[in-house]
Amino acid sequence: MRFIVAPLDVVKIRLQLQPYSLSDPLAPLREAPAYRGTVHTIKHILKHEGVTGLWKGNVPAELLYVCYSAVQFTAYRSTTVFLQTALPTRLPDSAETFVAGAVSGAAATGATYPLDLLRTRFAAQGRHRVYSSLRSALWDIHRDEGFRGFFRGLAPALGQIVPFMGIFFASYEGLRLQLDPLHLPWGGGDATAGMVASVIAKTAIFPLDLVRKRIQVQGPTRGKYVYNDIPVYTSAGRALRVIFQTEGLRGLYKGLPISLVKAAPASAITLWTYEQSLKLLMSFDKDEKEAPI
Repeated sequence: MRFIVAPLDVVKIRLQLQPYSLSDPLAPLREAPAYRGTVHTIKHILKHEGVTGLWKGNVPAELLYVCYSAVQFTAYRSTTVFLQTALPTRLPDSAETFVAGAVSGAAATGATYPLDLLRTRFAAQGRHRVYSSLRSALWDIHRDEGFRGFFRGLAPALGQIVPFMGIFFASYEGLRLQLDPLHLPWGGGDATAGMVASVIAKTAIFPLDLVRKRIQVQGPTRGKYVYNDIPVYTSAGRALRVIFQTEGLRGLYKGLPISLVKAAPASAITLWTYEQSLKLLMSFDKDEKEAPI
């Protein structure tokens, strides 16, 4: 699944890193490519970087998604159980799912953030490679930027993921209960609720996701990527202001359509699998308890 959607990641990152408005009359005259939508971006990458250009950063991305999902769902389940058993009174269901979702998102983001940064930097490379391999990237970042270099942009990432996961799981739990009786043919209420919740949450926090990508390519290699004129951003707040002033409101949502195309079905499949796995494990536990001693 990850291998199939990897090109969409590269396209989204390239669109997010484009540091000027396409309505700028100087855009076509710049050295860096002026990507005009998903199809144009794919064509440009294929023409100038070949088919493999669409899979740049796929290795750290594969590691990221495996590790992220493991931490996310473990933390979500553990936090939910904690909130249900350790507090003197139960929180409302919506508050409980929001808190559990926010905690799980923050835990997974912090634990896997260096892989996210590596994925972005590899995807941002044009014809001239900044890092020759994953090992050299690890070595170069540690040498030139120190340990903190692997966590560049973590603040907006956490600022994005906490409300994202909170909104996502709160929307998902609410929609799942309403859709479950409908017996939908493509995975039931779990898959549909996951898809809709992903669209709602991703749209709500997308500007912070874009800012995170821009900050991840800051540092000593900033001028070596496919866009070598990305402004210097000293903070997430300043980045939001500069992007809004120079690229307009649309600039804060560059890459949103392709992001939704990728995220919605992925969330549907992930949550359907999670719910089915949880039901299976619960049935095993029930069988063990009912088995004669």
